[in-house]
Amino acid sequence: METRKGRLMDRVREALVVRHYSSSTVEAYCGWVKRFILFHGKRHPADMGAAEVAAFVSDLATARGVSASTQNQALAAVLFLYGSVLGTDLGHVDGIVHAKSAVRLPVVLTREEVGRVMSGLSGTMRVMASLLYGSGLRLMECAALRVKDLDFGARQILVRRGKGQVDRATLLPATVVEPLTEQLECARSVHARDLAGGAGAVVLPGALAVKYPNAAREWGWQWVFPATRRYVDPGTREQRRHHIHETVLQRAVREAVLRSGIAKSAGCHTFRHSFATHLLEAGYDIRTIQKLLGHRDVRTTMIYTHVVQRGPFGVMSPLDAQGTGGTEWK
Repeated sequence: METRKGRLMDRVREALVVRHYSSSTVEAYCGWVKRFILFHGKRHPADMGAAEVAAFVSDLATARGVSASTQNQALAAVLFLYGSVLGTDLGHVDGIVHAKSAVRLPVVLTREEVGRVMSGLSGTMRVMASLLYGSGLRLMECAALRVKDLDFGARQILVRRGKGQVDRATLLPATVVEPLTEQLECARSVHARDLAGGAGAVVLPGALAVKYPNAAREWGWQWVFPATRRYVDPGTREQRRHHIHETVLQRAVREAVLRSGIAKSAGCHTFRHSFATHLLEAGYDIRTIQKLLGHRDVRTTMIYTHVVQRGPFGVMSPLDAQGTGGTEWK
């Protein structure tokens, strides 16, 4: 679809990249913009307005049955199109039929269950899963770790540009230091081979590649968990190496959960939920856990108070508190 200033989707993608949105958000927003245009018979967004936006977003809830979070993302994508690409402020969009927000408790593994899942993992997959649980990292935060983000001296991990573009520091578990050091040696060998082959560059955030032209090949900027294959950058035609794809770990964890026989819908993010819950059970205050998780609002962290092992709200059942009175099963 041609516009007065070039292809619309190219402009949308460029606007997202310039504002440092994550690659997954870029793809999601571009997808919603395409669906919005197709929903209205390929009309140009400049010829539409708030009424068409409301109709599209409402249809997602009424006809498609999407969740509230999915509907919110679709609305955010279309509003980004108008506000940041077309330069049109739609203001408050009236007439939207909102999807119902379902409040669900997170799936949490017990410490014993975490051990069972971990025992089904090995090598790089176990190191990564250990960081999800031991440091409370999100999946992409773990996959995109760079060498310079590991501070062994202070025993901490620096998470750069986490969710919401927020930096934070979290724990580097002592038990992961040795296997993580071995992982770094493997990554260093990969980097050395790449350099010898005339490659060795990685993608840098923002405009750092322009400011520091040689930084992309420096050891500190390399991925802790590099991918097994190199790729050719379509813009520079340069051979580069990306970090390991997140689906590799997702698949490994899923298989480990199935082998463990645990009847819970557990995945990579379950380790982060378990990290927060187990810290809460150990007596750490909610504000500290909030900072480690990188939550902007403590109310997001408060959800874990409902899933501690002592039962909902940390309350012990009177049946369990009863010293006698028929609590022994015959």
